Amino acid sequence: MNKVILIGRFTRDPESRMSQSNMEIARFSLACQGEFVNRNGEREVEFVNCVAFNRLATTINKYCRKGSLISATGRIRNSSYDAQDGSKRYTTDVVIEQMEFLGSRQGGGDSAPAVDNSVSYSPSASSAPSNNIETTDISEDPYKDFGDEFTLSSDDLPF
Repeated sequence: MNKVILIGRFTRDPESRMSQSNMEIARFSLACQGEFVNRNGEREVEFVNCVAFNRLATTINKYCRKGSLISATGRIRNSSYDAQDGSKRYTTDVVIEQMEFLGSRQGGGDSAPAVDNSVSYSPSASSAPSNNIETTDISEDPYKDFGDEFTLSSDDLPF
């Protein structure tokens, strides 16, 4: 299985290209923080080269900028090409198959425009905002009717 899941920020604006078969391509790099914290309290950062195709590339080229935060799922692709000097060059990219907007870089003049990824639905035909917002009282325990509490130890697990 070849599957990669990344959460990271764009290190630069995506490069937009069109292939000879008129397919849109987006090339970009994500800066992804590792879990390990060194003695100085710093996290390791990996810079991952990524590529997306077709409609996903169109979305990335349109809405993502340097500093944009995304979650991406894809696969690793290794390839090679012959450089102008005749040497063989090898590349490793993550081919992005799915992505989600998580936010944008905060502050600074170069910040990417905020992308509202929320979806709102109103059953009324009118597009005017409504002041009648239904709320749910969460002061009562929502799990009270789920039965008795039980304890699970690590010895009970099959792994």
